[in-house]
Amino acid sequence: MAIGSIAQAGSAKPWQELTTPYAKPDTRMAMAQLLTTGLLLLAAMAALILGLGRGIWPALIFAAPAALFLVRLFVIQHDCGHGSFFRSRRVNDRLGRALGVLTLMPYGFWRRTHAVHHATSGNLDRRGTGDVTTLTVKEYLSQPRWRRLCYCLYRHPLVLLGVGPAYLLLIRYRIPTGNPLRNWDSWLSILGTNAVATAMVAGAALVVGVGVFLLAYGVVLLLATSIGVWLFYIQHQFEDGYWEAEPQWAFRAAALQGSSFYDLPRVLHWLTGSIGFHHIHHLASKIPNYHLRACFADTPAFQQVERLSIWDGFKCLRLALWDEETRKLVSFRYVARYGHFPARQSRRGE
Repeated sequence: MAIGSIAQAGSAKPWQELTTPYAKPDTRMAMAQLLTTGLLLLAAMAALILGLGRGIWPALIFAAPAALFLVRLFVIQHDCGHGSFFRSRRVNDRLGRALGVLTLMPYGFWRRTHAVHHATSGNLDRRGTGDVTTLTVKEYLSQPRWRRLCYCLYRHPLVLLGVGPAYLLLIRYRIPTGNPLRNWDSWLSILGTNAVATAMVAGAALVVGVGVFLLAYGVVLLLATSIGVWLFYIQHQFEDGYWEAEPQWAFRAAALQGSSFYDLPRVLHWLTGSIGFHHIHHLASKIPNYHLRACFADTPAFQQVERLSIWDGFKCLRLALWDEETRKLVSFRYVARYGHFPARQSRRGE
């Protein structure tokens, strides 16, 4: 069955038949993944902290693997938020909250915003929650100069992958917003995570020293969050993506056409919890990460989507605006050259 027929089918039955066999949590696989990832993270952090005794630069060799193991742990937290990692919702939630302390992503608050992302991804009329801010060409050109400059700065790779992760860690997920009486659950999630994380730091400080721990874990957290932001970016910000206004927006089309297949080397798929099979994840979020590869391998229809290589991903960093005429994500350079875009063919790479 072709991707197009799945995306456009009037009934949900075809794609449900394809994905349902894989949307079944496996306790043994889940426990094995949790234990191996946790132990590897612990070993990498121990090596990093001990290495700091010989100097910062020798120690930092362990920061990258520790960050990748933390990313893998976050993917487990992510699956808990979808209720897919274990069979029990209660167990998923308890594990998700515990992992949220390690990743500093408050589980309850993040889970709600991520659910909105899944329900609205690619919908031009419902942007702004749990996504990377994306303007259309027409919207961008209608903005005053200072707002266009702000958007250009926001979309710059150094801001998205450097300032952005720091903002998420230090502000967005640390300081609750909104009325505490109306948003009490968000306040409880963020402040509760902060409190338990502070206690964790205090306990670690008694063992290795507060300065050493904050330096080691701070570097790992920032690097892991940057990797996470990059993965989230490339999952939806590519040239032939999917954006539609509310009347035409369709869930299955948004999943299969607006979520990428990030074709990574197998070891990187393992380290990132197979989140590169993102088109399948958006179509059927109840599939745990440890079944995504099998679902992809066993289903030819899911193999027909456009693949993004690592190099393709880097090229996507230049793309910043959705052109409703050509239905492509295009660059600022392209807008500066062609202005209001008369009907034309896409010019890849500009």
